[in-house]
Amino acid sequence: MHFAFITYGARQEVERLLRDIESQKFQLKLTKEGEPDKSIWVTGQVRQLGPITEIVFPREYMGVVLTTMCTNTAPNRLKYDRTAVYNLFKGVSRKILGLKPIPKEYDDTKKLLWDLEYVSIIPLGIREDVNLKECKDMGYKDWNHEAL
Repeated sequence: MHFAFITYGARQEVERLLRDIESQKFQLKLTKEGEPDKSIWVTGQVRQLGPITEIVFPREYMGVVLTTMCTNTAPNRLKYDRTAVYNLFKGVSRKILGLKPIPKEYDDTKKLLWDLEYVSIIPLGIREDVNLKECKDMGYKDWNHEAL
């Protein structure tokens, strides 16, 4: 799963947030036909393309990540949702990066302990990963998990 967003804030606070995301550990579930489920721990990944930042995480954590990033209550929160420039940029970036809109409903019972106090988040969208079982020549015979 990928969540794309734009950050706004002091450089050292934005860098602290990105370090928090990169040090977060997620459990990636592995399944093999006829065997009990196994899992491995993977760290959060951050990708940047200019001002756009993308978090890569397992799909089981979508609700937790979206709750953490989309319910930002920072005092310097940008009022971006009604501006024409934001809507134009969001539409163009979704088209270029292949993003989908953020779902309206997701599990919002948990949050991650990322420091968002002095950073504003402008969410752009999400992108789902394929299942490796569907990829034939990846070298993961009989394993079924998300292609992060």
